Amino acid sequence: MNVAEITAVTDSKSTVDTIQSEILQRICFLDYQPGDQLKEAELAREFGVSRTPVRDAIGRISHLGLVETRNGVGSVVVALTAAQIRHVYDMRLELASLIGTMSPRAITPNDFEGGEILLREARVLRESFNPRRYIEVNHRLHELIASFIGNSTLHSFWWQTYHQAASTWYRVSNHIGSEVAQALIAELEDINTALKHGDVAAIGFIQRTHIGYGYKRIKDILLAPELE
Repeated sequence: MNVAEITAVTDSKSTVDTIQSEILQRICFLDYQPGDQLKEAELAREFGVSRTPVRDAIGRISHLGLVETRNGVGSVVVALTAAQIRHVYDMRLELASLIGTMSPRAITPNDFEGGEILLREARVLRESFNPRRYIEVNHRLHELIASFIGNSTLHSFWWQTYHQAASTWYRVSNHIGSEVAQALIAELEDINTALKHGDVAAIGFIQRTHIGYGYKRIKDILLAPELE
């Protein structure tokens, strides 16, 4: 393979990665709801590409259980089943405890400043709750936490399970309302204490605790009817 061919392959992979990331974020942020069709032609026009990288990106997402192909319909966004949700949250609970033990990077003053900014924004949400704003703040918190993960495999699994869990949790958060803002404040207060002391391991255990709290709410609100 010559240089031109290698460059073309790299550019193609980068394009698919970009499209995949954007579609995943739209699913996580509930811009695409369960039942919505992902139209390849429209997405190809939006991204200025052929349908091939769009199809490849959707194919990757289908492996996460967030999209399925239906005969005569095409690619459709789907909600995880109760069993899938349980499996994803079981995995997230285990992965969280590894954040501070597998090649974590050091905490910097910029990290603490970023945590303080997120905490201030969460406190605003408590006074004036906006579901979309809550999703954005919570997503940025996960970006901050993921940035501490130095192990590439753990980092990949962490984001994979976040994407699988996010749309389910955000559906529940819309149902709960401003109460989730208070939970986010409590989580950020704990995380900022860990950031202040440079304790990455504590961040992992804090995440595990709050993921567990969120999973309990999902079971109480979303899964209870299915489990009866």
